[in-house]
Amino acid sequence: MIENYKKYLVVVAHPDDETLGCGGTLKKLTKLKKNVKVIFIAEGTSCRFKKPFDKEKVQELILKRKKMAISALKELGVKRYHFYDLECGKLKSLPPIMIAKIIEKEIKLFQPEILITHSNYDVNTDHKSIYQACLQSSRPTKKGKVIKGLLSFEILSSTEWKYNKVFEPNIFINIEKEINFKIKALKKYTSEICKFPHPRSVEGIKSLAKYRGMQSSLRFSEAFKLIRLFS
Repeated sequence: MIENYKKYLVVVAHPDDETLGCGGTLKKLTKLKKNVKVIFIAEGTSCRFKKPFDKEKVQELILKRKKMAISALKELGVKRYHFYDLECGKLKSLPPIMIAKIIEKEIKLFQPEILITHSNYDVNTDHKSIYQACLQSSRPTKKGKVIKGLLSFEILSSTEWKYNKVFEPNIFINIEKEINFKIKALKKYTSEICKFPHPRSVEGIKSLAKYRGMQSSLRFSEAFKLIRLFS
């Protein structure tokens, strides 16, 4: 269904969320020569350090993670991306309009038809802040009517740990031919990939893709929640 459109904007909180959430779908879209852009709102690294921290060291790690992201995106065929580098773990404390304005700017410049982002049902508060900002910035007003569809995805090590008001997908994308690209892309994030039984692992990715596949009579699939769609 979502493959029928031409331009897709993927809005994520941190580098690696794009691969975990929709890496297989991104590869499928780029193979179909669709126009895809990924934007990263926060840097995803500094929140792991207690303040005061060595700013130079943390900045080096942020840059390293950016390079990993670029390498992962290359594996997925994505050529357009942008890093905004807001402080991770702090998005909830920012004025919601600040993040929404960033997304509105991207929508105005890129003119996507489909907006893809995090689920509101995540443990990670940055993810929920991004969801809310996407919901706000894609309202069906005259300014935002370019957006025809809004979808959310799940993130291993966040969505499945939300034990109430859980993610309930209603769209399943076949990624049987793309699952290995998704795994290769995740492996680019050497600081983020973990060993099984941690969900953010090769086995975790395969297990989730198989489970979503079983829900949709496929070998491997990625699941999405359709929030809104205009024909």
